[in-house]
Amino acid sequence: MSDQVLLSEEKDGVAILTLNRPEAMNSFNFAMLHALRDQIEALRFKPGIRVIIITGSGPKAFCAGADLKERVLMDEQQVKNFIFTIRNLFTAIEFLNKPVIAAVNGVALGGGTELALACDIRIASLNASMGLTETRLAIIPGAGGTQRLPRLIGRGKAKELIFTGRRVDAAEALQIGLVNQTCPANALMDECLKMAAMIRETGPIAIEQAKFAINYGLETDLNTGLGIESNAYWVTIPTEDRLEGLAAFQEKRKPVYKGK
Repeated sequence: MSDQVLLSEEKDGVAILTLNRPEAMNSFNFAMLHALRDQIEALRFKPGIRVIIITGSGPKAFCAGADLKERVLMDEQQVKNFIFTIRNLFTAIEFLNKPVIAAVNGVALGGGTELALACDIRIASLNASMGLTETRLAIIPGAGGTQRLPRLIGRGKAKELIFTGRRVDAAEALQIGLVNQTCPANALMDECLKMAAMIRETGPIAIEQAKFAINYGLETDLNTGLGIESNAYWVTIPTEDRLEGLAAFQEKRKPVYKGK
């Protein structure tokens, strides 16, 4: 058993964050929430990191949600503190200025599915299972699940899954749009790194502005969203990267973007 509840590795512009409590199915306790929060905030200001991948330690679980052994010892105020902390953390991940990929390597229940929902892209191993199971404990998803799931898969299907607390396997998760892609467990990280490599070929400022436009535009009407998109586009026009992209096209070479 490691004392490190979160492992961090950086390579070739990609940061891999691994929830590291395999003995507890990588469930969230306060220590893990705080460690993940600190890493996310640190990565926000690392220009050399272009993509973040979040996964779980071991072959069984991505994250089984809140650590119920810790939860049973909490009073009402501590539970409120936990929910406040995890909700703000997942919002910070959703609005991070870099793409975040969830490598769902097994069981992802409750807060584990909510973490995946807060990520931009979800790739799941074939042995993964996902679900918002909180109603079976007489509570509701409290880290964004009631809001992000219907926005991703539609109101009716989201209500079905939340009301029943039913788990879905990887095949159904792909079918309903809960994940972007599935693959064998032994290929999961390779597939995530392939996706990250494709993103790294693009312009950093363009990616940041595209994510901003999508996230904020979806929360409003079409005309306002188009205005948000327009303003985000203007940000890219005076950049060195835009000129590099045009030059590389003319010279029939790969562009070298610097985020400037």
